[in-house]
Amino acid sequence: MNVAVKHASLTSSALERMARVADEVAAEFAADVDASGRFPQETFDALKRERLLGCWIPREHGGEGLSLTDICALVARLGQACGSSAMIYGMHQIKMSSLIQHSVGSDWHIDYMRECARDQLLLGSATTEGGIGGDLRNSICAVEVEGDRYRLTKQATCISYGRNADAILATCRRNPEAASSDQVMVVCRRGDYTLRETVDWDTMGMRGTRSEGFELVSSGDAAQVFVQPFSEIAAQSMLAMAHIIWTATWYGIAADTVVKAQAFVKAEAKKRPGTVPPGALRLAEVSAKLQQMKSLLVAGIARYEEALADEALMNTLSFIAELNTIKVSASQLGIEVAQGSLMILGLAGYRNAGPWTIARNYRDLLSAAIMINNDRILGNTSNLLLMSKIDVSVA
Repeated sequence: MNVAVKHASLTSSALERMARVADEVAAEFAADVDASGRFPQETFDALKRERLLGCWIPREHGGEGLSLTDICALVARLGQACGSSAMIYGMHQIKMSSLIQHSVGSDWHIDYMRECARDQLLLGSATTEGGIGGDLRNSICAVEVEGDRYRLTKQATCISYGRNADAILATCRRNPEAASSDQVMVVCRRGDYTLRETVDWDTMGMRGTRSEGFELVSSGDAAQVFVQPFSEIAAQSMLAMAHIIWTATWYGIAADTVVKAQAFVKAEAKKRPGTVPPGALRLAEVSAKLQQMKSLLVAGIARYEEALADEALMNTLSFIAELNTIKVSASQLGIEVAQGSLMILGLAGYRNAGPWTIARNYRDLLSAAIMINNDRILGNTSNLLLMSKIDVSVA
């Protein structure tokens, strides 16, 4: 079963390179990464060797200029081998999208984008903060700029793979007098900051992402502060990219369970020629749900690309509600797919080891509903729907 998202513009060599990393490296170390709760270093060493960390960057800045669909295909392919690796890779690309789209007017950020392409740098994220829960659009900490230098201290409850990132993109208030929603984003480069762990990372799933909580103390060149306010970065790139690329991640993880379920049903059919295995009907059901996930992903990409060409659409409440709905729906479908596959595989899938295990997939997918909690998203969406018209068109 070919579960990679197809697209006419996909650079085949990039997908081939990702397949090598997924099959020859990520799959080999995935169980140990999960059991040990460690960063998948081998996978990211391979991704750097294959030059897959900077492939979204435009060609004129040293990358390959891949499309969003291409990036989602790469994320999904990696997700079939190791959910933690795919989530880290996806989070990196979400931050990369902000750098690519919001470097206009900043020589520093354009030069840094070139550096990311040249050196295959891994970008991390510090958007959550103690005292605000998961509300990305408010900050307590503030950046202080004096002359040509900045400094900030952030009590981040979760920094994605913070110890292993080459840079951390952190949100904060524009200055100490600014409102909590008046935010900027800062590129904190390795060497500019110190991390003091405040919250350990010992979780049910996505164990290899190593997203501990830290006190982040950083200082550097004031030019590292993005020119555009974070409100624009969040609306135009980060939140939309999060919903779409996370969906690609969950799709890849869920797809692996369906591939195993299909192989299991085929093996059962060979044992009893002329009979239909009991799991065959459920396999059709989970395949349909997986197709729904893919449809959500493809539709989300198309809608976002449409909005990129139409600023008016990008800023509509209905568009934001659509992207919110994709995230919520995909996170729920992923669990349903894994649950259905588990019913087909039975005890063989429930085991933590063996050729049919999907225990890690299941646990990783359980994180989907709480990565920006679905209840928070549904609450925001309900408010948006009170102020906008529901789109019932088919075009």
